[in-house]
Amino acid sequence: MSGHSTQENRHIIPARTYIAVGVGLLLLTAVTVGVSFIHLEGWNAIAAVGIASVKALLVALIFMHLLYDKKIFLVIFSTAILFLGIFLALTMFDILSRGEIYPEYEKTIEKNAVMYKKAEPAPAAEPVEDSTSDVQ
Repeated sequence: MSGHSTQENRHIIPARTYIAVGVGLLLLTAVTVGVSFIHLEGWNAIAAVGIASVKALLVALIFMHLLYDKKIFLVIFSTAILFLGIFLALTMFDILSRGEIYPEYEKTIEKNAVMYKKAEPAPAAEPVEDSTSDVQ
């Protein structure tokens, strides 16, 4: 047996850090939902991908303890998330420029599609007649 200790280098994160990150994730989720109600054309998807990338990085850094592990793991994961976000964002730019290349794709395919109609209030329910009263 060598004289080396088998004790690993462990880091314990306080509970308030977990709570703060959890609240931060919930706030970022609320921001994502809030941005979805703002009409930004193709930028909505880009904003959602950006916020999701930040949330993934927070989960990896704190909950997966990458912040306190070997830094090479942090660099590899952060780079992967960064490039994934960049590639998805660049792919989403197609949504913004599609009408410049193909003008026929700039408009909606079917103008009267159900998804473009504004919600109308539901009509009042009519009373249902009792069919058992007609039985002789």
